[in-house]
Amino acid sequence: MERELALEFVRVTEAAALASARLMGRGDKIAADQAAVDAMRRTFDTVFVDGTVVIGEGEMDEAPMLYTGEKVGTGDEPQVDVAVDPLEGTNLVAKGLPNSLSVLAVSGRGCLLHAPDIYMDKIAVGPKAAGSIHLDAPVKDNLKAVAKALHRNVEDLVAIILDRPRHQRIIQEVREAGARVKLITDGDVSAAIATAVEDTGVDILFGIGGAPEGVLAAAALKCLGGEIQARLYPEDHEDKEKIINMGIADMNKLLLLDDLVKDDDVIFAATGITDGDMLKGVRFLGKTASTHSLVMRGKTGTIRFVEAVHRLDKKPQFVVSRDCS
Repeated sequence: MERELALEFVRVTEAAALASARLMGRGDKIAADQAAVDAMRRTFDTVFVDGTVVIGEGEMDEAPMLYTGEKVGTGDEPQVDVAVDPLEGTNLVAKGLPNSLSVLAVSGRGCLLHAPDIYMDKIAVGPKAAGSIHLDAPVKDNLKAVAKALHRNVEDLVAIILDRPRHQRIIQEVREAGARVKLITDGDVSAAIATAVEDTGVDILFGIGGAPEGVLAAAALKCLGGEIQARLYPEDHEDKEKIINMGIADMNKLLLLDDLVKDDDVIFAATGITDGDMLKGVRFLGKTASTHSLVMRGKTGTIRFVEAVHRLDKKPQFVVSRDCS
């Protein structure tokens, strides 16, 4: 992919973030998600790619836009696979909480795992600890290995974990090992990325989250030089059928970074919606709005933070109508 496409993809996540941020704190996660989906889909139509959504809002009969298999872009070369989460952290936006993002990953055809919409068990770290973890190792052993790689004590580490009943054992084991725990309510894509970004205060991610989110996180970690290991986590027969229908032969396989994202030619983009550990949220300033984005390219390892100011008179779709009577 041409490097110029990186900023085109930032435009896509910016549009989704601007649209959903208008509904921040309104308590309506469905409306916020729909606004992000509509804006992302509309903006994608202006990007010069022949894209196919491989991870999106669901199957065709479940999602009217950005469904798995939908074509996006202008139809021009290059041919790419697209993974999107127009609003990662719907509850976060609805409640005005931190760390909601609009994210996407784009790669060459066949390079992103077509993960079914089920759970996935994951462990992730940044570049300094890459090669030191194993999903099947005890929690305390992984913490010791990461501490050694980072030249720290276990007590200095912070593990980020989704606050769910299914993670009580992991949380207890992390605490018993002496490490600290950062619990989050939603958003494990941003949590995985945080392990690989300096000054976020996060060192390792543990736990079960969405499989599509695992692929998006893997794309980011591919660009950042981090590591993620994962295994699909079907809960019932229906989940197992989804895995089979996706053409995945071994549902118990340990999935490494190269299984999730097969090639270095991947671009990852994210725009903050609410303030977070890595990105500032959208600011509406009357006639303008500001956004803060991250865009990375795996082929070169380049990481860019993009701050943009948007003139709302040029983008009327992001202006809230006012009753001036």
